[in-house]
Amino acid sequence: MTEQHVSEQYDETVAEATGESTVDETQPAAGTTPEDALVERVAADVADEDEDAAETPTDDEVADETPTDDEVAVDGDEVTEEATDEDATEEAAEGEDPLEEFRRTLWAKPGDWYVVHTYSGMENRVKANLENRIISLNMEDYIHEIVVPIEEVAEIKNGQRKLVKRTVLPGYVLVRMDLTDESWAAVRHTPSVTGFVGHSHQPVPLSMSEVEDMLAPAVVAAAEAEAAAAGTPTAAATGAAKKPVEVADFDVSDSVMVVDGPFATLHATITEINAESQRVKALVEIFGRETPVELSFSQIQKV
Repeated sequence: MTEQHVSEQYDETVAEATGESTVDETQPAAGTTPEDALVERVAADVADEDEDAAETPTDDEVADETPTDDEVAVDGDEVTEEATDEDATEEAAEGEDPLEEFRRTLWAKPGDWYVVHTYSGMENRVKANLENRIISLNMEDYIHEIVVPIEEVAEIKNGQRKLVKRTVLPGYVLVRMDLTDESWAAVRHTPSVTGFVGHSHQPVPLSMSEVEDMLAPAVVAAAEAEAAAAGTPTAAATGAAKKPVEVADFDVSDSVMVVDGPFATLHATITEINAESQRVKALVEIFGRETPVELSFSQIQKV
């Protein structure tokens, strides 16, 4: 046996032991025609494409994962409703009646309201003095607020109309406080204070409706001023009564002289004043008899 034969036998033995085939897989098997080999190769390619298609999501699966137009519309409606609710809340807060807000705040404050009598014309001085005493006597926890009720009125003086502020209760100051012996003494001994209204040592607090009536004019005036500045009328401004008009030059029962018109140089007594039209009704003595006449402010002069 030649050396070549021994080598071939050895290769065959190793191949059998490892289970490897010496046949080239890329080559067609024996007895297979080229046409059969081509068919097998096409079938293998088709099988690979099917596997790839199985791994790739289908159009239906993608469509299932993509939100529909209805779902998007529902989400959009929810966002729109939330935005609408927020806008409505803001509009309600902006359009709220200042008087209603004032009432809620007033009722939520601690303490009771008492009326303190002062010297006439010293209301603001008493307010300043009492505020200083609250700090110096450490009464912040008992005396909470001091208010001088004011209102804005139209005053006619020297034929000119102007808005002025005046005290609603001349000679009185409102104090919100928790009544104790110490707080009572702090208020009572304030300079220019003559005492509490009611029982001297056990004053009776005001009702909340009374406090509202006293403080509401200032709230309405502030709301009207803000509305006028913003150019938008408020509910308080719309429903509020017109500002009262006062005449500083004349009063009922005043004796005046007519300086113009057919009754010039005659004396008259005022019986009625119409501040809006700036006219008065007066009694003029003509031929020994008092005759009622109507005159304008510019036709009379106070004696």
